[in-house]
Amino acid sequence: MFEQLQSRLGEIFTRLRGRGTLSPDDVDAALREVRLALLEADVNFKVARDFAARVREAAVGQEIWKSLTPGQQVVQIVFAELTRVLGATHRPLQLAPTPPTVILLVGLHGTGKTTTAGKLALHLKKQGRTPLLAAADVYRPAAVAQLQVVGQTAGVPVFALEGAADPVEVARAALDQARRTADVLIIDSAGRLHIDDGLLAELARIREATAPHNTLLVLDAMAGQDAVRMAEGFRGAVPIDGLILTKLDGDARGGAALSVVAALDRPVLFVGTGERLDALEPFHPDRIASRILGMGDVLTLVERAQEQVSAEQASEMERRLRRAEITLEDFTRQLRQIRAMGPLDQVLGMIPGLGPRMRGMSVDERALGRIEAMVSSMTPDERRRPQVIDGSRRRRIARGSGTSVPEVNRFLRQFEDVKKMLRQMESQGRRRGKFPMAFPPR
Repeated sequence: MFEQLQSRLGEIFTRLRGRGTLSPDDVDAALREVRLALLEADVNFKVARDFAARVREAAVGQEIWKSLTPGQQVVQIVFAELTRVLGATHRPLQLAPTPPTVILLVGLHGTGKTTTAGKLALHLKKQGRTPLLAAADVYRPAAVAQLQVVGQTAGVPVFALEGAADPVEVARAALDQARRTADVLIIDSAGRLHIDDGLLAELARIREATAPHNTLLVLDAMAGQDAVRMAEGFRGAVPIDGLILTKLDGDARGGAALSVVAALDRPVLFVGTGERLDALEPFHPDRIASRILGMGDVLTLVERAQEQVSAEQASEMERRLRRAEITLEDFTRQLRQIRAMGPLDQVLGMIPGLGPRMRGMSVDERALGRIEAMVSSMTPDERRRPQVIDGSRRRRIARGSGTSVPEVNRFLRQFEDVKKMLRQMESQGRRRGKFPMAFPPR
């Protein structure tokens, strides 16, 4: 989502870093470009104006033009201000000391509210909670059925009242059920095509009946500056405790994420980064600012890796890597774990320095699927001992995987190159007394 803004800011800061000295006029010119880049990214004009003013004030206060590395200092000041605009610090979801915690999700049609309810339930389930989803959208056709499908996929129960016409009745009954069977109740309220008095009055009645501990506004990050208007409309009638931004994996310009927090003074708690139910991330302002400035996001990358690999698996893989005993089964297992961490271009973009280099490049994830198909077409013995794969076996593997013999040959050569590299690393590790981990343990 932030690719355009990242590209523009990257060009500006590359020019600044290339200069040995900077004058106040240089900083002013750069900040004019920064403000323009923010406006092009659909950031609210007041937010963009205040952002540039605060950066200049900090630059003047630090007298960066007298520094030996003025360009780098400007980047650090922009990073600090960008982090502040996005909320400064991570705000975790506050759970009630006495369960059940009631979470009311509000928002307009098309923001992904129902899917977000399932994502949030799965996120809490992974943390050891027992969530219950409440289908309080009694107006939209198939809304209850959609939430039931989402709940079934997430492995979370869904409460619904068949034939109910009043969402307040559903919410109140769901709360009674949660007091007996769950410690978190997530209410999926009805939306509208636009904010109207009927919607706001209904939400006020649900709040009165359930006394939610968290009222979270679900916003489409692709809405741009309209997101600020919508958020202000909800906040005028319903107290908003936090925000969830959906579709952060889209191709919009990212202005909503920067504008809403600054305009409403409400934290973003979570962001949706894909269509899968596990594609919900806690929002860390410093990590998002780091991504926008092309500095990577190692912490999120490590957390995703830890979700896929246990400490025992990491230890066993380290042992096998030390001895260069990796097999084709190990190789494809690692590929599956990497793919499970999210879209490959998104994962690679979190590596510091790699994101800007990938700008404009496309990552063909189908190539990984072809590798898995080739390995699946091998016998167990061939996976453990690829040296036995002769010409006739390669033709059989190519037919079984829907690939060609040259592709099979190329993959086997690449695998041998990996093993050769591991043997070299193992030899260097013996001399230095250490060896890199495949994945950090949990």
